Amino acid sequence: MIRDDALGALPVRTVLPALEAALDGPGCAVLCAPPGTGKTTLAPLVLAGLVRPGGAAPGPRRRVIVAEPRRIAARAAARRMAWLLGERVGASVGFTVRGERVVGPDTVVEVVTTGVLLQRLQRDQELGGVDVVIIDECHERHLDADTVAAFLLDVRATLRPELRLVAASATTDAEAWARLLGDAPVVEARGGTHPLEVVWAPPLRPVRPPHGMRVDPALLTHVASVVRRALAERAGDVLVFLPGVGEIGRVAGQLGSADALGAEVLQVHGRAPAEVQDSVLAGSGDGGRRVVLATSVAESSLTVPGVRVVVDSGLAREPRTDHARGLSALTTVRGSQATARQRAGRAGREAPGVVYRCWDEAQDARLARFPAPEIKVADLAAFALQAACWGDPDAV
Repeated sequence: MIRDDALGALPVRTVLPALEAALDGPGCAVLCAPPGTGKTTLAPLVLAGLVRPGGAAPGPRRRVIVAEPRRIAARAAARRMAWLLGERVGASVGFTVRGERVVGPDTVVEVVTTGVLLQRLQRDQELGGVDVVIIDECHERHLDADTVAAFLLDVRATLRPELRLVAASATTDAEAWARLLGDAPVVEARGGTHPLEVVWAPPLRPVRPPHGMRVDPALLTHVASVVRRALAERAGDVLVFLPGVGEIGRVAGQLGSADALGAEVLQVHGRAPAEVQDSVLAGSGDGGRRVVLATSVAESSLTVPGVRVVVDSGLAREPRTDHARGLSALTTVRGSQATARQRAGRAGREAPGVVYRCWDEAQDARLARFPAPEIKVADLAAFALQAACWGDPDAV
């Protein structure tokens, strides 16, 4: 049974007629909507003709592909959409990620990672049978996502002008994406998040800036102390953003046992098994408090139930090319203002929340507005091969 009450509570519903009109006209659109508004879950269902909030008759049936930057987000988005429809995953809504595919003969909305979509485009440049492609979280500017966008624009220009394309995000540079998509309309939704308080919590003593993969241990000690402070001052679960798996392990060690901390400590990152990631998204069954230590995989496209507090270390890992060795490697960098907004939004998904930022307000004003596009800083060998396979060996 379709959960009409949950569908009607998603603020993005008010702008979906404008989104459909844009796709019926120019065929491309930029969808900007704050976290929690339903851009990842309701918009694909409406565009696919599966639901229509307010009890109206659904639109024409279309096949929709939603491209997510991460596997955990793809699985979570598919499960949420299936729940809204009152179905199991693999019926009307399915997903495909590396090593796992859950779709059925009646699937019309398929959530995939951008890497999966890139390989699918190489095999079938026309994307036969697909009517709409949504590139979600386009602000992250991963190389796979940018390559997918370029290939899809090429497909629209040469093979399938009727293919509809949507770039969606909460914090993207909408004007730049609109120009890229050929002066596409920008559809913007309001609301959806609860009031969010910002607490500036910089270290008392200066810490060394990140260098390569190295993070000053003093900063990690400070993050652990801010987590304890947040548990003492606020109610609800705490979501902590750290740059990598090593930092997550060290902070977990400093927080100690669940009995001493008064909360269960969980770790979420790309290497964690799917069942561990999914258990975090399922929420606490016994009502106890949780501290979820996560990398950027928890930034977007999903809700961690029970989270009312975010502690942001302010660091992230991005690929960089080491020209001395001629190799690409991950490097620890300061997060952008857009990244900080995305992370803070996790605290306001279900109720009023608070974000503790482990830097001061003056430093915040000096942060870059958006993350550096991966195509500017990463090794382009893989992209060159993808472009050559696409038929444009001189693209780089």
